[in-house]
Amino acid sequence: MPLDQVITNLANFKILNVVGSNYLKIEVICRAKQRCIHCKSHRLRKKDKFIRKVRHINLGERLSELHIHSHKFKCLDCSRYFNQRFDGILPRMRSTEMFRLQTAKAHHDGIAQSTLGKRVKLSSSTIEKWYQQLIGIENKKLDGAMAPKIIGIDEHFFSRRKGYATTIANLGKNKVFDVVLGRSEASLAPYLNRLHGKDNTRVVLMDLSNTYRSIVKKYFKNAVIVADRFHVVRLINHHFMNVWKKLDESGKYNRGLLSLMRRHQWNLKPEQRINLDRYLRSIPGLKPLYEFKQRLNKLMGLKHLNAKKARKFVSIFLKMIKQLRQSGFEDMRKLGKTLDSWREEIARMWRFTKTNSITEGLHNKMEMISRRAFGFRNFNNYRMRVRVHCGYTW
Repeated sequence: MPLDQVITNLANFKILNVVGSNYLKIEVICRAKQRCIHCKSHRLRKKDKFIRKVRHINLGERLSELHIHSHKFKCLDCSRYFNQRFDGILPRMRSTEMFRLQTAKAHHDGIAQSTLGKRVKLSSSTIEKWYQQLIGIENKKLDGAMAPKIIGIDEHFFSRRKGYATTIANLGKNKVFDVVLGRSEASLAPYLNRLHGKDNTRVVLMDLSNTYRSIVKKYFKNAVIVADRFHVVRLINHHFMNVWKKLDESGKYNRGLLSLMRRHQWNLKPEQRINLDRYLRSIPGLKPLYEFKQRLNKLMGLKHLNAKKARKFVSIFLKMIKQLRQSGFEDMRKLGKTLDSWREEIARMWRFTKTNSITEGLHNKMEMISRRAFGFRNFNNYRMRVRVHCGYTW
């Protein structure tokens, strides 16, 4: 590779002179053959010459500017005039495409516009304009993409004025596939109707949302729904804690006891088990309820089961649901009713190892994007940034 191309990172340029220390002024000339931009003819006549100044990528820690010896041409075939064109520099632009990309990537990586503007001698509005243009180009590449085979669906809060948004995650690549404003079927229907490849989706993971379940059954007809293990266990613990607080109203004010009741039994230390067992015996009816909850949570934690092994636990699960629905506690009956309505989706958890924790982790990144921007008013701007930051990067 020629030394001139190594330094400028542009083809067909020859360096004539370099002036400056902290701010380099690189005098160059283009050797590429010119064509008429209108009729593509090679029969040209030089009519004038001038110096075109454009900002270029940093060389080390030093800013640089290209001083290009340019010409004005007249086409002898179509008799039209035009200024010389250069690869990597758009007409009427005062910076190279490489410099714009370098600046936008620096902002994309987390450098504030004000800090970056002082570093490269640009205004914050210029950096924002370049960044919006580049993420717009990247988002156009994602338009019309096929729906993933394994997706996760969950909601997250967008703004007080516009409410919630729905995240569709590609769990095969651990990336955000898209973000849609709203969480009802009426708001999601226009997007899902034009989504390509819905029939190729095989698995959809979600929390225990009846709205999302009905949407998936309607639009992803070839997909099976799998309940998210975290939300199922959290639901079980929530109802159990409500019953415990009714049996011992003063126990919820003891932080140490509250921590022991929330943990799984197999994660407790020997001395913690002894203290907890002593407490459970002191409250009538609490120990059988606690042991039932632990067995149910252990059943929910099963993974990597084949179809034959999974069938063995179906009868156990149905029996526990029946016991919950016959319980004397209202919260346990509510839990049994919910588990019964989701029994097929919950049983599929034993076959699949993927969970919606990936989507929850992506929500943390999306929240950081909103905080860094001090919130978004325009949902399209928010969607573009999320797809670039949490989806497919440059």
